Amino acid sequence: MESLNPVRDTRKSYICLVSGLEITSTGPASIQKASGESAKLDCQFTLASEDTGPLDIEWSLRAPDNQREDTVVLLYSGDRAYEDYYPPMKGRVHFNSPDPKNGDASISLTGLTSSDSGTYQCKVKKAPGIRSKKILLTVMVKPSRPRCYSEGTTQEGKDIVMRCVSKEGTNPLQYVWEKTSGNKLLPPTATLDTAAGTIIVKNASASASGSYRCTASNLVGTDECVLQLNVTPPPNTAGIVAGSIIAVLLFLLIIAIILFCFCRARHRKKYEKEICNEIREDVPPPKSRVSTARSFTVGSQRSSLGSMSPSNLHEYVKPQYDKIPSTEEYDRPPSHAPLPPPTASRMAGPNLSRMGGIPVMIPAQNRDGSIV
Repeated sequence: MESLNPVRDTRKSYICLVSGLEITSTGPASIQKASGESAKLDCQFTLASEDTGPLDIEWSLRAPDNQREDTVVLLYSGDRAYEDYYPPMKGRVHFNSPDPKNGDASISLTGLTSSDSGTYQCKVKKAPGIRSKKILLTVMVKPSRPRCYSEGTTQEGKDIVMRCVSKEGTNPLQYVWEKTSGNKLLPPTATLDTAAGTIIVKNASASASGSYRCTASNLVGTDECVLQLNVTPPPNTAGIVAGSIIAVLLFLLIIAIILFCFCRARHRKKYEKEICNEIREDVPPPKSRVSTARSFTVGSQRSSLGSMSPSNLHEYVKPQYDKIPSTEEYDRPPSHAPLPPPTASRMAGPNLSRMGGIPVMIPAQNRDGSIV
């Protein structure tokens, strides 16, 4: 054990002799900032007389794993600063001191975004001394304005779920519900989940109605929304059922009336068509009055003559036509036409020819039209 002490002391002396460069910053090793803000990363150093080489200052963004190389963000070398070395941060990163070789290698980042989050390393090299410092920068996004809403029914006796959600915001986010109307106390059956942003009111009553406010917050900001809850009484189930039955019955009644009217109209149309056909079959076609009377008279006389035998002709005497029959006599039906006298005198031949008639033997007839 005694032999090891001189060796250890000698090693310490060697390190102090070789490395006179020291990082003297006392700032925090972790910084949390909101997006859009600015951040200052401290890196002060001191040099010793043993450090005689050129001064190089390098700020780099460490890779999340060892498989990738670190990304150089800012560089000072040969008494010159290279502030536009990393294009994504061009114009947003610069040294705080106009001459970093005086011992201040601190930088400032402006217009922070969530992609700027990571571990930054400040490395100061002045041969033979080399020193570095790491700072964790977390760029957080404050919560966006949350949306408050209720799920499901808001009836008495039901479980009501109210939700509060922010679309943007760096975790961890917390949600706090509070009632801002009435007695400003949450319902006794309410259960609050600050991480999920939900509040469940079991077996809700009318007293749960009112205005509620939800506040979403994280380490860099807060925002809130308001929900107006209205707990309604349960619906009248019996009335709804009765109304539904009445509506169905009315619908069926309307359909029945329509079908009845349709069938009745169809039956009436069919009946009228049958009556019309019967009338057309029973009624004979109209005939001319004069031609009918004449054809009937001549036809009846011919039929009477045709039924007579030659032996009976001597009993009939030709009637004398001393005048032309009037139109009324032609229009009379055969049953009412005047009968010739039983014994008629013979008409002279010259007179009959002069009148344009043809002598015809006409048998005598009774008033009813029968041959005597």
